[in-house]
Amino acid sequence: MSQTSAPAKTGTTAETTRAKVTEVEPHGVAPIPPEEQTSRPLDLFRLVFGGTNTFATIILGTLPIAYGLGFWASASAVVVGVVAGALILMPMALFGPRNRTNNAVSSGAHFGVVGRCVGSFLSLLTAIAFFSISVWVSGDAIVGAAGRLFGIDGGDALRATAYGVIAIAVLIVCIYGYQFMLLINKIAVVAGSAIMLLGVVAFGGSFHASFAGSGHYALGSFWPTWVLAALTALANPVSFGAFLGDWSRYIPDRYSPSRLMAAPFLAQVASLLPFLFGVATATLVADPNNYVAGLAAVSPLWYAVPLIAIALIGGLSTGTTALYGTGLDFSSIFPRLSRVQATALIGTLSVAFIFIGNFVLDMVASINAFATLIVLCTSPWMAVMMIGYFVRRGFYLTDDIQVFNRGQKGGAYWFTNGVNWRGMAAWIPATTVGLLMANTPLIAGPWRNIAGGIDLSLIATLAVAAVLYTALLIVFPEPRAVFGPAGPRLVPAKDTPLAPVTAE
Repeated sequence: MSQTSAPAKTGTTAETTRAKVTEVEPHGVAPIPPEEQTSRPLDLFRLVFGGTNTFATIILGTLPIAYGLGFWASASAVVVGVVAGALILMPMALFGPRNRTNNAVSSGAHFGVVGRCVGSFLSLLTAIAFFSISVWVSGDAIVGAAGRLFGIDGGDALRATAYGVIAIAVLIVCIYGYQFMLLINKIAVVAGSAIMLLGVVAFGGSFHASFAGSGHYALGSFWPTWVLAALTALANPVSFGAFLGDWSRYIPDRYSPSRLMAAPFLAQVASLLPFLFGVATATLVADPNNYVAGLAAVSPLWYAVPLIAIALIGGLSTGTTALYGTGLDFSSIFPRLSRVQATALIGTLSVAFIFIGNFVLDMVASINAFATLIVLCTSPWMAVMMIGYFVRRGFYLTDDIQVFNRGQKGGAYWFTNGVNWRGMAAWIPATTVGLLMANTPLIAGPWRNIAGGIDLSLIATLAVAAVLYTALLIVFPEPRAVFGPAGPRLVPAKDTPLAPVTAE
């Protein structure tokens, strides 16, 4: 066992080891060598904001209007949802620099090195959802803008071609890895913001903030629908919880926790730009449920080219941030697959889902269902991680976290056959309670009317996870070795011998 390695030294040495954009990233989930941790919190900001500053986020911003809300009600729901989600998300930036691996693997410290597969499942769910959304809407935007420019209607064949081109481009970026993805997101931050701000000129003359909405609320009345809109917006920042470690692992641990947490928080606050662009422009289209085609129809002809540009750039940035981490993680669960092979496999499965979801299922309903699942499954997992970080004072044994990935067993985080039942016994009931209380068009639990139709599922799932996990840590103390020299914070510890690390 060994404690977290010392952070990389600043200066020339670290800079000379920075990988080139054109080199295929060699690293999987094994700890990043300290000398290669050459990124900064600013890079984390760029990756998170670049991944949100896209058409996928714009589509999420249009959904409150599609639910029947007016402009101001939609805008307020989006602001509340994004800020609340950003506050929940930001502590998840602490694990990558400390353990030099992704968050799913880091979760093995609290769920057990085998139980951390929960985090891998969550990253897969999120990756498929947001990779699919990015390709769907970016492809539709390109088709709509091309029709506006050239007066052509390529139908499903043109849409399928656009989906395929974007999906292949995303796969290529993900295969090259972190440095290429960072470059794409640096471009997306500037270009996407500029094009959306240009939209003020394109649509400013026809937009009216007094838009009152259709009045046909998705959940029958105002407040339940408003809460649904806020939870839909909240899904976007929460969806990054399983992925922040993919990028923050390249940041040395010498940065203060406040700087590390500020990067994703500010990036999510900045995502209000595409969110509110979506809210505002959705008031202009005839059918918010068919937003992309409607936006292309009402756009000035000169804005069609920028629309294609933001669709392409946005599809790449959101798609890569979603797909990269899942390929990275699955290469550790299935050791026979390299990071590149796992990325190609997950990407292929996601492409199949894209075509089924868009040509067979209802896109808005599919997005809403996935957003709900992401929030209710990921939030309690994040709560366990954050409470675990707090009570252990941020102490981790980096080498022991990697036991399962190396085909071994034992160590500080083996617990019971590789599973820490305390974390699992908090996550499973919390997720179940959340699903029972959910109130959405597709996912409606039997307890949905417990507060007059207002969806309290997020509050319930976080509360249940926090209370259960804390109680279990008190009643069933964890081994003293997982807490480090300073000992636990606010919870007891038990003198339990650790299982030696051996080969499977």
